[in-house]
Amino acid sequence: MGLSLRRPPRSCWQIVLASLVGGLCGLGWLRAASSEEQPTRASVRAFTLAEALAYARQHQPQIRSALAELAARNAEARIPRAEWLPQVGAVLQLFAATSNNTSAVYLNVSEADVPRVGGTPGRTNETARWSPKPSTLVGLSLTQEVYDFGRIAARAAIADALTAVTQADAEAARLDVQLAVEEAFHGVLAANAVTSATEDAYKRAVTHRDYAQAGTRSGLRAPIELTRAQADVAQLGVRLMRAQSSLKVSRAALAAAMGSDSLEIDAQPISPDQAAAPAFDEVLRVALQRNPAMLAAHARLMAQVSTTRAITHDVLPNLFASAGISGRAGGAAPSNGALPYADGWLPDVANWHVGLVLSWNVFDGAVLARRSASIAREDAARAELDLTRVSVRFGTERACLELEAAMQALPALSESVDAARANQAQAEARFKAGLGNVVELADAETILTRAQLELAVGGFTVARARTALGHVMGQSTLPVTSQTRKTP
Repeated sequence: MGLSLRRPPRSCWQIVLASLVGGLCGLGWLRAASSEEQPTRASVRAFTLAEALAYARQHQPQIRSALAELAARNAEARIPRAEWLPQVGAVLQLFAATSNNTSAVYLNVSEADVPRVGGTPGRTNETARWSPKPSTLVGLSLTQEVYDFGRIAARAAIADALTAVTQADAEAARLDVQLAVEEAFHGVLAANAVTSATEDAYKRAVTHRDYAQAGTRSGLRAPIELTRAQADVAQLGVRLMRAQSSLKVSRAALAAAMGSDSLEIDAQPISPDQAAAPAFDEVLRVALQRNPAMLAAHARLMAQVSTTRAITHDVLPNLFASAGISGRAGGAAPSNGALPYADGWLPDVANWHVGLVLSWNVFDGAVLARRSASIAREDAARAELDLTRVSVRFGTERACLELEAAMQALPALSESVDAARANQAQAEARFKAGLGNVVELADAETILTRAQLELAVGGFTVARARTALGHVMGQSTLPVTSQTRKTP
């Protein structure tokens, strides 16, 4: 096991971050827009976060596969306990064989218990004869475990521990899917915020171009201001198309994370969580108790301990009861000279038995060697558990630091948007009054758009950090408030 915690593929949030960064980098790209009309958004079904998680739990193939594996493990765990049930077996045998030392010939089979009662000596003082004689046997028996000295319980403990491992793996799969869904969900919200900010900037650019066009026609403004305004409109048109394309990619990532057949799924707005990050000691305590990697490592150790105990019980006695009824006959002449009815072809000599059997494998070197190997495996499992504990602690500390840093940056990003909005309002007022030029206004618009995009990225970073912290703690997410999220 490596030092890193089990994490799902980060394709969802990497796609989202790439989309948002692409929106920021798009500020420097120029491209002529073929149309000045604002592109329209396609109608896409929107889910709340709770609805998206519930849908994923029911339809995500990763979760369904994990649950199917867990159901199989639960079925296998019932196998050892079934050894307490009685075993009923039947046997029917027909032989043609020599019988120089016995009047009945039969094989001991595991399906039915047949006591040795038909061994009446035949012609032992004469020369052996090789002509075959008939021999028949029919029987029915019942075997019941009475006392196994803990053998069945030890085997059941192994099965239970393996089931616990599978349960931890299924929980890890569920958390991985929830992490992917939550990250994709917040990515869609961030992409919506970027698209909205770009749309607003595009509308303002069109308005400023119309002002510049009117001023140029009246001779109050130089033609260069109109060409600059037209370039800004073209540039923002390209950025708007890229933002809408990134939004579609984010919606597709959310649909894939949920296991939906839809091409795109939108996210309904939620309020940002303003709660402070929990204390590190509390987070670490919960993570060590509930993190699936810790649970799986501990279950594997318990499975190995149970394996050692089960091997030890293999050298202990076993007590079981046996009862049965049988009929047999042999064609060899017994010592009294009287042959059975039908000369051994009909098993008409009846017998029954009821008894207790104690069997004991007193010494078996292979069993002792297996026990020594299992003890060595226990030491390896303990070392793996210690390594997992260190990995969980490191992952918890990293998640806490990332959340703290993201939350500390968010107020400054909000203040930056407020300052940029005030600056843009002043530049627009100066431009409309004829005191400012289009270059000053374009710079103010660029600063405002960049601040809004960086705030969207900052909000997504906080949401993703909270989701990652909840994942390492073994829970789906940290609490959020119920107000409606405002788009910056």
